[in-house]
Amino acid sequence: MIGLFAVTAAGRRAAAELAGRLGPEALVADGPIGPAVRRLWDHLDAAVFFLASGATIRLVAPLLQDKHTDPGIVSVDEAQRFAIALTGGHGGGANALAEQVADVLGCTPVITTATDSTGTTALDELVDQLDATVDGDLPSCGVAILDGAPVRLVNPLGFPLPALPPNVGTEVENPEWTVVIDDRRPTEDEERTLRLIPRTLVVGVGSARGVSRTAVTETIARLDSEHGLDPRAIRAFASVDLKADEAGILDAVQDLGFWHSRDGGDELSLLTYPAEVLSGVEVPNPSEVVRSEVGTPSVAEASALHAAAELAYGAPVGLVADKIKGDNVTVAAARISPRGRLAIVGIGPGAPDLRTPRADAELRRASVVVGLDQYLDQVRHLLRPGTEERATGLGAEEARAAEAVDLAKQGRAVALIGSGDAGVYAMASPALEKADVDIEVVGVPGVTAALSASALLGAPLGHDHALISLSDLHTPWEMIERRVRAAAEGDLVVCFYNPRSVQRHWQLGRALEILAEHRPATTPVGAVRQASRADQKVWCAPIGDFDPAEVDMFTTVVVGSSQSAVVGRRMVTPRGYRWMAGDVR
Repeated sequence: MIGLFAVTAAGRRAAAELAGRLGPEALVADGPIGPAVRRLWDHLDAAVFFLASGATIRLVAPLLQDKHTDPGIVSVDEAQRFAIALTGGHGGGANALAEQVADVLGCTPVITTATDSTGTTALDELVDQLDATVDGDLPSCGVAILDGAPVRLVNPLGFPLPALPPNVGTEVENPEWTVVIDDRRPTEDEERTLRLIPRTLVVGVGSARGVSRTAVTETIARLDSEHGLDPRAIRAFASVDLKADEAGILDAVQDLGFWHSRDGGDELSLLTYPAEVLSGVEVPNPSEVVRSEVGTPSVAEASALHAAAELAYGAPVGLVADKIKGDNVTVAAARISPRGRLAIVGIGPGAPDLRTPRADAELRRASVVVGLDQYLDQVRHLLRPGTEERATGLGAEEARAAEAVDLAKQGRAVALIGSGDAGVYAMASPALEKADVDIEVVGVPGVTAALSASALLGAPLGHDHALISLSDLHTPWEMIERRVRAAAEGDLVVCFYNPRSVQRHWQLGRALEILAEHRPATTPVGAVRQASRADQKVWCAPIGDFDPAEVDMFTTVVVGSSQSAVVGRRMVTPRGYRWMAGDVR
């Protein structure tokens, strides 16, 4: 929930406008502002105050408790000149919210977080990305990074990281600080070391009936004492389903700070699986005695591996601690290893406010960005300092996709960008044809050409429609013509991508001829060139009068159905479909 608080008429009007743009998660508070803030505080993820920053600070200061859990606070002045991120810049999302508020209200975002001011990756942002526990003085280490002090990075598991400043690296000599990203405890204590402990471990537990809490706790502790595995890196516990109600295991798990519920609660800290499932997991130390008693030759090792594989979504999984035998209990640990990350990002039609916040976040998270040179020009200002750019000219989509996948396989954090939506006639398909489970893939949707053109034309996509590319570079024209004819016979609105180029000058005319055979001569055809960009052009004409020569590769063409019409100079396709004989329900 995003709370919106105002005391003046102007502030209330701005709050209402902002709520309309932010969507259903935004709530305009009513009544006296002080009681409203106190009443809603525990339910807020963020808040915008249309008040002076000093007044806002006095209101929220008594309620602030922890930077990791407090809502992000943004203050907007009465004249709506500035949107100021006050608290919770990263953890509370205030910095991003201030930019969003500024976009809606047309004011200037004021962000004073040092890493955002300099464009560098913040350590607490890195902590969130890794879902890590912090051990050490994070603020002091962050200051050292900002000051340009030499900081050594130790990342033995190979987590894909965003671009970091040049003073941070794996080969830094005589560092003032060391940042270690690992699930193991250090062999010796080092001064001025910041440890980030990601939750990579799944612990499997097997036991006899009636095992004691102490026996389970002491055996789990041996993962640390004998294998050096930090208990703060544990993500989950697992066992056979016969142990789902084993009090000694459940109590030991709770002692380690994991919730459990014997009444079917929402949070499960002990994942359990049938014996027949675990019996199919290959383990190094099977036991026929265990098989005869439980139905599977392994509980601890098999459940650790199976649960880790479920949680890994394709990431590599392996045992890092074979079965440890305690007093009527066995324990083993599996690790979910990191893998390279490929974000396939649609950057929209060109206007900055039509690029999604998620796209911006993924671009900042990448250490290397791959894309067409003109698309990189549009987003370069969003990239962290030190981000590697792999830009190429027109064409070579397959090569760009292959390069992005290869970089991710090397363990990099990669963003592959495309205009509009990357999944619509763009880079997602060639990339995913080459990607496998050995890399993590994240798709970021964007406003595609059909949507941006439709919004400018009116509402031509109000009923069933088809998107068809007229480029025969990868698809034979015979197949394209079959699809156009099928859309014509089905009376679908048709949106043409790649409609016309210097080499392909006749295909659009032929497609319009096919469609015209099945719909009235008054059927509107709309076209948008360079949607949302400086030289945008929008026009519409009946299908019999539309001139394909005005169209180029920067144009999207939308052909109406037999029901489409121009209403108030806007192209509209009714949501309902009416036949001459009457309405069809």
